[in-house]
Amino acid sequence: MDLKDLKPSPGSTHRKRRVGRGIGSGHGKTAGRGHKGLGARSHGNTPPSYEGGQMPLQRRLPKQGFRRTLKNQARRDEFAIVNLSRLGDFGEDVTIDAAALVARGLVPAGRKVKVLGDGELKSKIRVRADAFSKSALDKIAAVGGFAELVVKPTSEKS
Repeated sequence: MDLKDLKPSPGSTHRKRRVGRGIGSGHGKTAGRGHKGLGARSHGNTPPSYEGGQMPLQRRLPKQGFRRTLKNQARRDEFAIVNLSRLGDFGEDVTIDAAALVARGLVPAGRKVKVLGDGELKSKIRVRADAFSKSALDKIAAVGGFAELVVKPTSEKS
């Protein structure tokens, strides 16, 4: 049984209260809203955080942390990570770039690629990527391979 299955027993419903229909109805004059105050107004009711004028909890507690603004977040580069252990499967004397990694399903298309130094290389390879960790550069150079940074041309305004 779920909450969606619950329903009142047959014949157990109350008639709708008709407010503001005169003194004889028992709900005339103020229509059950009391006298004055925000609850008596047509735009009445208070937000869940309202505490009757007391300093609200979210203002009493100290501020913590920060929220990264959209402007800064857009400026931050998001890299697809590839470890050296995955690059060893490509074979000897091959050039590995973003297109080759996408073709093998190692990174999603259109993302910048960063190579990290986790794992060992046994073969000499040439790697073209947007970023390398220091350990990856050292391990690629140790087996006689080449690590080449891909530099995207920036549009110059004249």
